[in-house]
Amino acid sequence: MTNPRAERVKAVRALASRSVRRRSGTFLVEGPQAVREAVGPGAPRVHDVYLTPDAVRRHPEIVEGAHQVGARVRTGTPEVLEAMSPDAQGVVAVVDQVRADLDDVLAARPRLVAVLAHVRDPGNAGTVLRAADAAGAGAVVLTASSVDVHNPKAVRSTAGSLFHLPVVAGPELPEVVARLRAAGLTVLAADGSAPHDLDDLLDVAGAAPAGVPDLAAPTAWVFGNEAWGLREEDLALADAAVRVPLRGRAESLNLATAAAVCLYASGRAQR
Repeated sequence: MTNPRAERVKAVRALASRSVRRRSGTFLVEGPQAVREAVGPGAPRVHDVYLTPDAVRRHPEIVEGAHQVGARVRTGTPEVLEAMSPDAQGVVAVVDQVRADLDDVLAARPRLVAVLAHVRDPGNAGTVLRAADAAGAGAVVLTASSVDVHNPKAVRSTAGSLFHLPVVAGPELPEVVARLRAAGLTVLAADGSAPHDLDDLLDVAGAAPAGVPDLAAPTAWVFGNEAWGLREEDLALADAAVRVPLRGRAESLNLATAAAVCLYASGRAQR
C-alpha cells in the first residue's frame, strides 16, 4: 500500500470516531506492544494488521501471530501508516470490539474487580485497566457514563492489558454494585475524605474487627470521576469508603495513581 489517501486508509483512520466504531463493531489498535497482545491467544478476532516494511523486519512475532489467528497482513509505506494513525509506530490492527458480560464475569468468582464510575478521561481509564491487570484483578467494569474503552487513547493507555482480562461496559452503577455484592464481594469506594485509611486496613487484613472492611476478602473497588470523584449517592452505594493516606504535601493523587495503590493493596492482602 502506497497511497495515504486510499479509501482503505481512510476507513482505518475513521475508527478514531466513536460513531464509526459503533457501526462497524471494530476498533483500532496502535503500536507494536498493543498489536502484539491483540494477536495473542484469547484476544478478540483480528481482521487486519498493517505494518511498514521496517516493522515487518523488527516484529516478526507480530506477523506470525497475525497469521496464526487468521488475520490479513498488509504492508504499507510509512506515509500510509502515519495516515492511518499518528501513533502507529509502524503497526496498527483492526480488531473486533472487546465485550464481556457481567454474568460471565461473576460466574468466574473474581476476588478483585475495578469499577469505573463517571470516568471520562480515556488516558485515565486505560491506565486503571492496565493497573487492574497488573494487580491481578479478575475484571474491570465501566459504567454507562464512563468513556468508551475503545477510544484510541484509552486503548493505547492499556498497553495491551485490554486483551488480558474481561472488560464490561455499559451497566449503571447501582446495578453493578448490587450484582457484585450479591456475588459475595465487598464494595469499597475510593474517596479522599473517607473515614477508613488504606494503611490501617492493610494492618488488619485477614483479621479485621467487626465493622471494618477486610482487604483480604473478595473486593470490588469503585473509582470516580477525575475532577470530582464519586458523588454522594455513589458513595452511599458502597459498603465502605476508603482513603489513600497522603504522607507528604500533595493535595491529592490522580485517579490512576490512587486506583493502582488501592488495587495493589487488595492484591497484597489477598495473597
